[in-house]
Amino acid sequence: MTRSTTNGQRPPVGDWATDWDHLDPRWRNDPYPIWDELRSTCPIAHTRRFMGAYLPTRYEDVRAIAYDTERFSSRRVIVRDYRLDPPPSTPPITADPPEHKALKQILLPLFVPGEIAKIEPQTRRLCNELIDKFMSEGRCDAAQQYSRNVPVRVIATMLGVPKDDGDLFIRWIHEILEVGIKNEEIMRDGMDAMNRYLAAEIEKRKDAPRDDLITKVVSGKINGERLTDELALGMLRLLLAAGIDTTWSAIGAALWHLARVPQDAKRLVAEPDLMSTAIEEFLRAYAPVTMAREVVKCAEINGHPIEAGNMVLLAFPAANRDPAMFPDADRVIIDRKENRHAAFSLGIHRCIGSNLARMELTVAVQEWLKRIPDFCLDPARPVTWSEGTVRGPRSVPILFGKAAC
Repeated sequence: MTRSTTNGQRPPVGDWATDWDHLDPRWRNDPYPIWDELRSTCPIAHTRRFMGAYLPTRYEDVRAIAYDTERFSSRRVIVRDYRLDPPPSTPPITADPPEHKALKQILLPLFVPGEIAKIEPQTRRLCNELIDKFMSEGRCDAAQQYSRNVPVRVIATMLGVPKDDGDLFIRWIHEILEVGIKNEEIMRDGMDAMNRYLAAEIEKRKDAPRDDLITKVVSGKINGERLTDELALGMLRLLLAAGIDTTWSAIGAALWHLARVPQDAKRLVAEPDLMSTAIEEFLRAYAPVTMAREVVKCAEINGHPIEAGNMVLLAFPAANRDPAMFPDADRVIIDRKENRHAAFSLGIHRCIGSNLARMELTVAVQEWLKRIPDFCLDPARPVTWSEGTVRGPRSVPILFGKAAC
């Protein structure tokens, strides 16, 4: 278990090289200086917290571990204060070869560009409906009133469940991926509630199939055999969790950046063809997702020994800030030409939903700039960030209109 003080608070990090903690407020609020320091002094840090875990910060080290499925297992993908046995299953992301490939093949056809293009028009309508609700006020919380609602409503529509259930989804994800990293009881409560909800939806599709993701997952086959309910449930847990928190964070971070750097917003309005390049740069610079591996065999990465039994936090956001891979890595350059970022992971577990995430992020920023080209952060209210597996802004207070900014 993670060490705690007598009053139950987490002890602050004293040395990031030997005692790192991604739940420390300094990481939550501004992790970039931490990664820069480690990259130059201790590129693969270790901590005894979380029952032992490594933290690589260089792109080449993160890549090497992500591709090494023999020594680094995906059966555990979250660094927690505790370890569940068996760990929660969300295939294919928690599957290793050879099982992984067949499981991924079930989901890949559901997220090809042609399928995602079908839902782009309704995503644009949704973005405008959300903006309509606060347009006359001259202010909003771009994270709470806009970015969080885009992915939750899109994935609800794709799954074929009520869009009004979105607040439930967000609560469960918060309990599982954020608070639940420190509190097993809360994590189990969130997981149990999500399981009951999705299991009920699976049963409905057995009697009355629909044209939605739940039906398509339930109908999936491996070697001619239908998926078990357990596998289908695990896949749906993945789609629900991965389809909301990550994209909410990416949209929020892009708007946060544009509010802080109005010249970039003005340039995107004047040069709309630059949008796709800018989106990739936002994904690189503000990548929201870290993912974990369990060390199942002792290894050596760049001369650094990695002991079995530990966890590894694959900090893709840190890899994306590595100056050895990206010139001017800490600058956000919206016309960056070469950008082989790791925001969607590396190796066999590269994000299945990357096409969906890119579409939602692109549409959300495009529609915002069409309606609100001039905006800034509200200096009277703080920006806040999430902690844990997914880091993104959870409150982005915005003022808009020329008079406000």
